Amino acid sequence: MANLALAPFVALWRAARRARATRRWRRLRSLGMHIGGDVDLPDSTTIDDSHCFLISIGDRCSFGAECHILAHDAQMNEYLDASRVGRVVIHESCHLGPRTVVLSGVEIGPRTIVEANSVVSRSLPPDTFCAGAPARVVCSLEDYLAGHRAALKAGPVFDAATHDIAVISDASKAALRRALAASDGYLVGGRRTT
Repeated sequence: MANLALAPFVALWRAARRARATRRWRRLRSLGMHIGGDVDLPDSTTIDDSHCFLISIGDRCSFGAECHILAHDAQMNEYLDASRVGRVVIHESCHLGPRTVVLSGVEIGPRTIVEANSVVSRSLPPDTFCAGAPARVVCSLEDYLAGHRAALKAGPVFDAATHDIAVISDASKAALRRALAASDGYLVGGRRTT
């Protein structure tokens, strides 16, 4: 019952988060950055503001917390009196895990998933799952999704709408902990709750 009392606060927090994101995106766009539609770019994502006009993010992309997108590198400035600059193009339907770093001069192909904590220092091809520092192709997107489709059939699976922080009951939390004691599971329908 206590979690139901959180629902208005979570809704208010989400509305404030959307308003902050809208203001931030408006500012970045006014500086020349391209941000497509239906993009999830958390407040914690660091954008190279001084060169954001060199950054392009396609439609339906999402970023985990604390990603960094850099369009310039000034590390050699003291020695060479020069900074390296380069475009960053993240095509449509890309998903970057938390704390991924994208360096200047790279292109991430459409429908590419990049694992958390990866460093994208060179361009990545479309339709792939990539990971590492530097990020490299691990497998095709289809192979990656096939593995998760099989795991979804094996369960455990939970409805994200009833397991959202705003509505999950203490009993459901306990059931979730028990069900996930032996293996990972899946929350389904999460895009509709955010």
